Amino acid sequence: MSQVTSTNQANLHIEISGQGPDLVMLHGWGVNSAVFTPLHESLSQYRVHYVDLPGFGHSQMVEGGLSTWVDTLVAALPEHAIWAGWSLGGLVATQAALSYPQKIKGLITIASSPCFMAREDEAWPGIPPQVLNQFREQLGQNLPKTIERFLAIQAMGSETAKEDIKRLRDLVLARPLPNTRALTQGLNMLTDVDLRQQLIELQQPWLRIWGRLDGLVPKRVPPKMPITAQSEDVMLAKASHAPFISHQQEFLQVFMPWLALQTR
Repeated sequence: MSQVTSTNQANLHIEISGQGPDLVMLHGWGVNSAVFTPLHESLSQYRVHYVDLPGFGHSQMVEGGLSTWVDTLVAALPEHAIWAGWSLGGLVATQAALSYPQKIKGLITIASSPCFMAREDEAWPGIPPQVLNQFREQLGQNLPKTIERFLAIQAMGSETAKEDIKRLRDLVLARPLPNTRALTQGLNMLTDVDLRQQLIELQQPWLRIWGRLDGLVPKRVPPKMPITAQSEDVMLAKASHAPFISHQQEFLQVFMPWLALQTR
């Protein structure tokens, strides 16, 4: 399977692999696009753009917040692709679909929320604010340990948690550790960004894949999501936050038919 790395003005690292309709894959916080390596073979009938988000993996950092990230990514990627984002990557993909409806053909969010932080006053389920604050405090102290702790939380709840953490760690650490400022940018997005009110504006077909045992995006989130003619929700009963690692076959049984439907 041929792989090329795209060159772009923002110094984003994008590996392009396979042949066919364009598919963009965006990873989550603290990691890089190597997490999707186990999916490469299954997705070879698509031209997949595996993106290292700004400041993660081999990509240069970009100043600013979510909208700057989105503008930078859209400028470096082909139009009319389907964008799939895991966790924080799902938030980025959702904002891209909202900001550039003409350029993004479809949206897939994997274990991702439009508002990651719990909002107790609104009974919105999510990550407790103190957990995000702990990560923020630890970033300056011991970066590798902070990343490892976060990987452990992502696999929590899965029956294969130990193996999942090891696989995630091995894939992620094959590339440079993220830029600390980029990690802070990402944490700010997880803490502050709230796209819930805007979701009804989404026009694109939208597949939402959830893990019932997810500790970061609780199972109480999907019932609170807007249901549109274009949206489809699938809950993987035994998966936690990284379903494409822990339950790859079940994940692909949902992911592949939906992709085929949108690109035929």
